[in-house]
Amino acid sequence: MASSAYPDLTAPADGAVVPSPVAAMPAEWRDFVALCKPRVLTLVVFTGLCGMLAARVPIHPVLGFTAILCITLGAGAAGALNQWYEADLDAKMKRTRNRPLPAGRMDRQSALHFGVGLASFSVLLMGLAVNLLAAGILTVSIWFYVLIYTVWLKRRTPQNIVIGGAAGAFPALIGWAAATGRVDLLPVLLFALVFLWTPPHFWALSLYVKTDYAAAGVPMLPVVAGLTVTRTQVLLYTVPMSITAIAPWPLGLTGAIYGVVACLFTAVFAAMAVQVAVSRETDQAAMKPERRLFAFSILYLFVLFGALVVDRFFA
Repeated sequence: MASSAYPDLTAPADGAVVPSPVAAMPAEWRDFVALCKPRVLTLVVFTGLCGMLAARVPIHPVLGFTAILCITLGAGAAGALNQWYEADLDAKMKRTRNRPLPAGRMDRQSALHFGVGLASFSVLLMGLAVNLLAAGILTVSIWFYVLIYTVWLKRRTPQNIVIGGAAGAFPALIGWAAATGRVDLLPVLLFALVFLWTPPHFWALSLYVKTDYAAAGVPMLPVVAGLTVTRTQVLLYTVPMSITAIAPWPLGLTGAIYGVVACLFTAVFAAMAVQVAVSRETDQAAMKPERRLFAFSILYLFVLFGALVVDRFFA
């Protein structure tokens, strides 16, 4: 893949030297699991499952399980390739330096082979067992995260998480496509919801780990533009996110169960975003509104997607 037009993906980005603390020890199965970013996987798999269930289309349990397995493996592959490419950055940040690569528990080649193999298997299985549309969207989601976000955007622009957020928005589309073989308005709105949710969610985190990103040279918005601008952007992105979250109800795509839950939880999200926007705290350890918003934002998606499934089956 390396050429004059594409970055050499077998080398560290921007000439950075990947630390080699010691000769990599034989990796354990736990290290391969850690490569897949299991915490992130939980939300990815849940939104994919909800997208499939919300379609309300009968699907054989084996095929349904296979589709969710493929989403899980594909997301895990993206996480592994992300850690392979960013081993140098992870070594510089407190919250990531104990990952398998920077900690010396695994060599980069093993991580690369694991990620590529997992990605290839997940797409192939999805295409053969489920349908080609779901496999195609899964392929786009993996390579969008790896090539667009990880390789191209993250080290170059503070808008990295805005554009790159699309990668995490695909699972609901994939789940719906796996069940129906098509894409409709509701899953597109779910995609837009996660896409618009990602900046306030991630910027809330980056506000209180700004030092980590600055030490690694990652141009996250708080590092480049400062705390005030970032807090304002958190609030600004909450506005279209809120509209998108509630939109399925007035559009007649969901019933009152989802609509009421979406209105209530979105109001809480918006109130927290306002608290972040008006905060003037500069001590990262004391940034309570930012920490609360980040934690609540995860619960927010779980609740909205869960309410969607309940609504689609019982409303």
